[in-house]
Amino acid sequence: TALPKARMSVDEYLAWAKGQPGRYELYDGVVYDMSPEGAGHAKVKFAVQTAIATGILAAGIRARGLPCHMLPDGMTVRVETRTAFEPDALVYCGQEVAASVLEIPNPVIVVEVLSPSTRHIDASKKLAGYFRLPSVAHYLIVDPTERLILHHTRGTNDTILTHIVREGAIALDPPGLELKLGEVYGGV
Repeated sequence: TALPKARMSVDEYLAWAKGQPGRYELYDGVVYDMSPEGAGHAKVKFAVQTAIATGILAAGIRARGLPCHMLPDGMTVRVETRTAFEPDALVYCGQEVAASVLEIPNPVIVVEVLSPSTRHIDASKKLAGYFRLPSVAHYLIVDPTERLILHHTRGTNDTILTHIVREGAIALDPPGLELKLGEVYGGV
């Protein structure tokens, strides 16, 4: 697939991407092809999605009656007029979106699994971008090579707090959920 040479808005990008094979992201109007994933990355990404879908949704969201929903990769999150990312998983709250929707405007939790080609972007541009959205309360950066999740959470007065988590569980409040590292990496 030839990438467009002209800079695009997110709306133009979504119209273009709808008919394209593969996965892409838009940064400052430029379309970037996302690299193929290694088996370790795919395995951890699936574990995160499964932990969120089964552990958090079933136990947390349903138990608390929260109107929240998890979606795996493939959804677009617009962070500026010409920038949109595709996280590896996300949780949004409110009415469930229609099946044809390509973009989630109000994620509460955003998850990226690190890959060699995007490590620096996940920890810088995406961190700053996701927290431009008032709805984002948590940004999780998951390391597929070691038991490590960087939990960025919105603090008071526009501060972002970072927790380096190697064991136990991560409190995701709001919306009032918990992610156990054992659900992501196996074991306790």
